[in-house]
Amino acid sequence: LAEAIGAHGAHLPQRLAETAPAVRAAHPAWRVTAAAHDAAAARAAELAGVEALVVSPVFPSNSPSAGTPLGVEGLAVIAASVALPVYALGGVNAKTADALVGAGVYGLAGIEGFGA
Repeated sequence: LAEAIGAHGAHLPQRLAETAPAVRAAHPAWRVTAAAHDAAAARAAELAGVEALVVSPVFPSNSPSAGTPLGVEGLAVIAASVALPVYALGGVNAKTADALVGAGVYGLAGIEGFGA
């Protein structure tokens, strides 16, 4: 899909993070990121060569695919386990964002929370 629309990168689900080298080989100029839901997956994605991680879910989320929330502490452990920019996703909104200060994240990601 990313190639079909002329995108400049792709975000891979955790289960496909290991394909990052193939994506990079096919599209050397692309930015490639991946999802991670635990520290082991974050480290594996880093070893696969992704440029950044979207870690989720941090807080309870309305997303049907959201699992058990990691919490701020869980997010901080994951962020500390890699040398990549980490974006927090899952239940992130105006009410929860302040709790992420000091958790080692590079930024925030959201689906519906930024209007809350």
